[in-house]
Parts: sequence; structure tokens; C-alpha cells
Amino acid sequence: MKDLHILRQEMVKNQLIARGIRDQAVLEAMREVPREEFVPESLAEFAYEDAPLPIGEGQTISQPYVVALMLEKLELSPGDRVLEIGTGSGYSSALLSRIAGEVYTVERLESLVQAARERFLRLGYENIHSRHSNGTLGWPEHAPYDAVIVTAGSPSIPDPLREQLAVGGRMIIPIGSIPRLQALVLMRRLSEHDYRQENFGTVQFVPLIGAAGWGEPRNEPEEHELQMAEPQVRLQPEAPPQYLSELIRKSAEPIYSIVRPDLSGLLNRIGSARLVLMGEASHGTAEFYELRARITQELIIRKGFTIVAVEADWPDAAWINHYIQDTPATLALSEERPFSRFPGWTWANTSMLSFIEWLRHYNQTIGSVEQTIGFYGLDLYSLYSSIAAVLRYLDSVDSETARIARQRYGCLSPWEHDPAAYGAAALSDRYKECESEMVAMLQDLMRKRMEYAARDSRFFFDEVQKARLIANAGRYYRLMYYGSVSSWNLRDHHLFETLKMLLDVSGPSSRAVVWAHNSHLGDASATEMGAQGEYNVGQLCRKAFGEEGVYLIGFGTDHGTVAAASNWDGPMEVMNVRPAHPESYERLCHDSRVEAFFLPLKSPSPAHSLTPLKEQLKQGLLIQRLERAIGAVYRPETEILSHYFHASLPRQFDEYVWFDETRAVTPLGPEAARGMPETFPFGV
Repeated sequence: MKDLHILRQEMVKNQLIARGIRDQAVLEAMREVPREEFVPESLAEFAYEDAPLPIGEGQTISQPYVVALMLEKLELSPGDRVLEIGTGSGYSSALLSRIAGEVYTVERLESLVQAARERFLRLGYENIHSRHSNGTLGWPEHAPYDAVIVTAGSPSIPDPLREQLAVGGRMIIPIGSIPRLQALVLMRRLSEHDYRQENFGTVQFVPLIGAAGWGEPRNEPEEHELQMAEPQVRLQPEAPPQYLSELIRKSAEPIYSIVRPDLSGLLNRIGSARLVLMGEASHGTAEFYELRARITQELIIRKGFTIVAVEADWPDAAWINHYIQDTPATLALSEERPFSRFPGWTWANTSMLSFIEWLRHYNQTIGSVEQTIGFYGLDLYSLYSSIAAVLRYLDSVDSETARIARQRYGCLSPWEHDPAAYGAAALSDRYKECESEMVAMLQDLMRKRMEYAARDSRFFFDEVQKARLIANAGRYYRLMYYGSVSSWNLRDHHLFETLKMLLDVSGPSSRAVVWAHNSHLGDASATEMGAQGEYNVGQLCRKAFGEEGVYLIGFGTDHGTVAAASNWDGPMEVMNVRPAHPESYERLCHDSRVEAFFLPLKSPSPAHSLTPLKEQLKQGLLIQRLERAIGAVYRPETEILSHYFHASLPRQFDEYVWFDETRAVTPLGPEAARGMPETFPFGV
């Protein structure tokens, strides 16, 4: 494990400074205070992930960025007296003690108070005063306070805390009408009776329990309440949603038929781009596959694209490439049946089968070998088969550890933050004992995969490339095994490198279409992924090939059905997709009342701008909103936590494709209905 001091410095650089935190006192405190001392020992290695972590009693320690943001907004000075409501582990108290003069912290759970006091004593934080009490009532004996920080979500600002704030003082508090979705609000006391509020975006805190908060402990609302309730506080000044939806309606190019869509506008906007990256908001939606296929067909016929690269394992995709090119079956093929591992339906489905048959027929009718279409998997690490190997091994040695692994692999995407998954996995000593065996086994799998790739003489990896991949695999597999979001960067870097290799081997005039999830292909720098140090294929492509060399297309939907699993390695289910969250881009599109459309977001050229209407829409959409992402696993009961992230859509994509209602893909292979043929190349 990397030195925790180094990780702390990297956290400050990648999660705080890169995300806009500028207060030097806050940054210095974050560099100094060891977060690992404020989480359970078993979670120490995750202390500097940009995620909340469990601390016991159903409570969490907030993610570092949120803590830093709240401290910065308080504008603290060295002599300030600060009241903190919600001591928790004591991490925020420790940070406050490095910045302000005296810290008074109140916590309603006695066990947390005692544990925090022991930490303060052990670490030498002498200017912190703690109290076991109802936090909503504050600590009036030491009032007034120059600043008040509340680390739990309240339905409104408690009057006792308002009264204990000094004139000129600042209070930072999460406010929302539902317990786990709030707006972060800064309140300034201007005079005895005058206050001013500012809002700083969406946050998710545990409920503030007490007489002036949510009252006595109670069961939390069902997820549908959380999703559909409208927050009391608007998150930021912006154009009214109804107005933006109307602009979308007027700016969109309707899609009346997937079979025969009007693609002339889209193809003109793509222009001479060498790469067209087409995403998907879920791995299991038929309309996404079908329209991507139609667009790809036109790019092949009308613009000379010859490479189709997808988010799939290289050995599996090699079977499709063999089929559409009608090459001898000994080349580039693994011995394992393709697309037989979880989640097989993402490529082995009837929508893909139709497209593959079209590619095969096209290759048979063209006369030029140079124009033959190739189909390639970008995932040289073979993520899904690697995870399958991990689970098979753990099933054989420890069923409980295998259960934990399945839970964690359901949260591999960078937008998902599930502190319970971190906690559950870290509690298992057996999990750590298995690490060395797992990494060795997975590196052996990597060597075999490189042998499969090397069998294809058109795309032969030289020994340097093979050695580099195998060397990096050890670190990647360890990160993947522990579920760290850091594995995302390693994986996407290799997806990008494989794509570059395909283009280099095919020559300078080669052009490629890429199919993958929105989270891989939309520019990560425009999302919360980028703010926490994550990057992706779309961002790397823009940097390498320029704005004019790449065209990024995102896809979205409001409701319908989707093929997904409830847990990693679980059976495919046809699930209902919940209507979009009120604060999301998807809700804006739904409220446009256009069933399906293309929405251009990019200016046509440096010399030409968008029409005034479309430019007005683009500016309105630039303000970050929620965006939904469903992967191989869908957990509608925790959708706001598991499947939404913040993004700026016009910076993320050049174009957005919308289907208001969608349907699940129809699987082939193991998930197919009884009696359905396992059609080649998905069943061999």
C-alpha cells in the first residue's frame, strides 16, 4: 500500500486544489491532519479516497472535498470561535482546530464522543472542547460564535443555532426537505435580525437528529420519496427548468425512426473527425445499440470508417472480427467461449447480432481489402473475465469473501460511492490474505490474453508493449481487487492506448467508431470524475486528436426497461428504469415532450457559431446538473447514490441523443430465453 502521507498530499492536489479549493489555511490543515486516524483501522487504506466512509453507529465521515469546501466557505481566521454540530469521528474538529482559535463540538451519540476525545488527546489537539448533547440546540454557554458548521442535513436552519451566531458570523449547513438530499447553504448574520443565504450545490449528509432538526430517530423515507421530492432550496441560480426544456424542444432534431433516421445533420456536424465516440447511458438498452449501429453503417459507407472498437474484452471481440472478416478460425481466438462471462448480454444480444450480420455482408461485398471493416475489443485487461476469475477463486475458498467481492464490484464505476461496500470488504481479513494469490493468478491470465492478441498478425503487440502491460497489470489488478476508483484511470488509459494502436497500425487515414458507456466516452473533465482526479477515453482522445478530430456523442433516457443485474455476477433481469430525477438533465429532456431527438451542443466551426437559440440553450445547460448512468448493475432502490453524478453536458459531449422511453436488449447465449438459438459468434 502506498505511504499514507503521500496519499494525503495527493488528495490535497487532486481532490481539493484541482477542484477549486484555494484557502491556504484549509489546504495546510488537510495536508497535516491524518484522516486515517479518524476512520476504523480496517479502512485506513481507503482514507484518502474521495468518498465518505462508515465510522460506526450508522454514521459516516464526509468525503475530503466536501469537508474542505465547507471549511473554506466559513472564511475562518486564527482567533475565531467555532461551533461544530456533529462531531462524528472528530476529523472536521481536528481540521478546525488547526485553522481557528477555539472549537466547540457537540455530538448526540456518546460512543462517538468518547472515541473522538481519545483521538484529540492522543494527537495533541488541545483547543477542542466536546460535549455529548442534542446538537440542534447548540452550546449556548459559549455563544456567540464567529462560525457554525453543521455536518448533518436539516430540514431548515435550527433557530437555536441561528441565535448563537455572532453578528458578522457565518454558518454552513446542509438543508433539504428529505433526509439524504440537501443543498449546501452558507448563512451570514448581517445584524441582529438580518441574514443572507448562498447556495453551493447538492450534498448528501446523514440526518440532523434533534428537537430543532428531524426530531427523534426515525426510519428514512423510501427511495422513491428521495428521488421524486423537490428540494426546498434551489441549488444555484439558473434558467428555469421549464424554459430550458422549451429551448430543447425548439433546438432538437427529432428522430422519427431508428431504422431510417435522418442522419444528414449529424453527419455534417461530424465532418472530418477521425474518431466518433458513441456512448450509452446503460449497458442494456436496445435503442442505444440500434441507433449506434445505424450511425456506424452510414459512417462506414459515406465517410470511410474501417474500425469499430468497443468496450469489450479483446479475446471475445476477436471472435466477431473473425466472423465478419471470414478469416481462418486459428487467428486471434481464445479457447474460451466468447461473451460467456458476466455481463454477457452487453454484447451478446439480438441488436448486436443484426449489426454484426450487416458488417459481415458489407465485407463480403466490397472489393478492397483496405476497406474491410474490423471489430475490436479495447479492454486488454479483460475486466469482466478477470473479475469472473476472482469470484471463482473466492467461491472455492471463502463464500463470505466472495459475497463481499460481488458487492464491491457493483461499485467499480467512479460516480458510485457506497461506504457500506468499503466497510464490508475491509472487515474481512481473509480478503487481504487472498490478495497475493489473486494478483498472481490474474497476471497469468494477462499473459494468456497477450498471446491471443499476438496471434493476429495485423495487430501484433511487440514484446515491449506486452511486457509493459503485464508489469502494469499487477497494480491494476490489486486496485481492482480492492475496488479502488484509482483502477478506473489505469483501465481507461489502456482502452485509449489500444485505440491508438489500432489507428497507428491501420495508417494515418484510418478512422474509428468507438462504442462504450457514456462514463468512458464523455469528457471526464466536465464531470465530478475529473474533479476527483479521474480521466477517461473521451478526455484523452480530445487531448490527443484535438477538438476537431473527435466527436463525442452521449445517449440518455427517462424511463422504460433495462437489462441489468442486481449484484455483480448475478443473473440478468429486465428492470424498470425509474423516471428521471427532478434536478437532472434527463428531466429537462423528458419535459421537452419530444420522444426522441439529436441535440447538437458543439459550435459548427471556429468561424461559425450556433444559432442564437441553440447558443442560449447551451449556456443554460452549462451549469452542472445530475446525470444518470446505469452499468451492468442497476440498483433502483438507491438510485440517487448509485447512479447519479454531476456533469456539465455541453462540455461533456458534442451531441446528445435522447429516447424518452426505452426497452431492454434481448439477450443471446446464457441469458437467452429457452429455445432461442445461440447464434454464432456468440455461441460457438
